[in-house]
Amino acid sequence: MAYQKVDVKEIPVNPFREIGEHWVLISAKKDGKVNTMTASWGAMGVIWGKNAVTVYIRPQRYTKQFVDGSEYFTVTLFNGYRQELGVLGTKSGRDGDKIGEVGFQIEEVEGQPTFRQGTYVLVCRKMYSDLIKEDRFYDGRIAESVYPGKDFHEMYIGEIVGAYRNV
Repeated sequence: MAYQKVDVKEIPVNPFREIGEHWVLISAKKDGKVNTMTASWGAMGVIWGKNAVTVYIRPQRYTKQFVDGSEYFTVTLFNGYRQELGVLGTKSGRDGDKIGEVGFQIEEVEGQPTFRQGTYVLVCRKMYSDLIKEDRFYDGRIAESVYPGKDFHEMYIGEIVGAYRNV
């Protein structure tokens, strides 16, 4: 299989289902090494006149170092692979080769990492990031329940500069 460039507006994706139910992988490359993490939070839409993806990464996640160290990140969508995505979301790449463990093969599009097993990949150039702040919650119960350890996510907004379908 190989990835073919497509118009992002033509991808038949329901972001609520893809992100919240099927999960996605956020990946980046730093110093020639690739890392990835599973995400079930995020958004797809338009901001500042650009097609964009918003992803959230906790400070302790190893993938954060890769996203911070690169101009780009990718978001890969899958048809299935729930067990593998579960492993990639619970194990850290700093402790071993979790990508190899689940049998995923790394591929690159536009010089950015994705996986042969994916169905679609969005190549994103970082436009903005900010740390979620406790005092900005209108409903403090959310901060209390989601962040009992005060490990607030960093939010990254990336412009979708390339969209690809696995054919």
